[in-house]
Amino acid sequence: MKYLYILKKNPLFLLYIFSLVLTNASFAQEKKVAFKVIAFYTARHDLAHISFVHEANRWFPAIARQYHFRYDSTDNWDNLNAHFLSQYQVVIFLDARPDKPAQRKAFQEFMENGGAWMGFHFSAFALTPSDYPMNWDWYHNRFLGSGSYVSNTWRPTSAVLRVENHFHPATKNLPDTFSSSPNEWYRWQNDLRQNPNIDILLSIDSSSFPLGTGPKQNEIWHKGYYPVAWSNKNYRMIYVNMGHNDMDYEHKIDSTTRTLSHTFDNKMQNRLIVGSLLWLGGVR
Repeated sequence: MKYLYILKKNPLFLLYIFSLVLTNASFAQEKKVAFKVIAFYTARHDLAHISFVHEANRWFPAIARQYHFRYDSTDNWDNLNAHFLSQYQVVIFLDARPDKPAQRKAFQEFMENGGAWMGFHFSAFALTPSDYPMNWDWYHNRFLGSGSYVSNTWRPTSAVLRVENHFHPATKNLPDTFSSSPNEWYRWQNDLRQNPNIDILLSIDSSSFPLGTGPKQNEIWHKGYYPVAWSNKNYRMIYVNMGHNDMDYEHKIDSTTRTLSHTFDNKMQNRLIVGSLLWLGGVR
């Protein structure tokens, strides 16, 4: 009764107690965050890439709450600087790469000083001539190892993926093979199998062929070896070729293009992405 009387006579004291509770709760929640992720994106050009970015920025926050990490995203690539990156342990490129020299320098220094990175689909694209020319040797040849883009399958289709390394933390909980979400698959200039620094995690299984529906015949693959996820042993990084949703280009309604497939609608593929992030964040 004595304490109730004090609270009635001192409402500001009650407000003070309440603020302490909120502060402690917030501090406890912050302590539970295992690592922090910042995702960079553009989401301006290809409709399939835009659809993927919007999907990713819905999916990752939910996964972050489940696995106790923090996920932020930004379309301001000028945030790719040492001061901003110092707040995060993991960087994601959702649909592009940095273009300005200062941004590229900051990213390279981040990676060479122990930072972690995950890239999706178009983040590895480079082709001369194009709007994304092959003009960043460290990133495409030394870091990714893939070199220039060469060709792709079309239309976006599911593929059977084969796990090449079951010992890596990102893939150790995956079956030998699994079916992916529909995707546009890329072929690269460099043979990653010949690079001793590259650890190929997933490739397209031969049971997937023919892969793609055309209509152009060169957009249908009938044979070959195609890595779709890999890591560079000199860095804490993983690239995955997934990240291109199928779109209903033929039946636009009121200038709206409907998304026909979603990258994160696949349990096994999601297990790969979560496993990759937990490894990059130092949890696995």
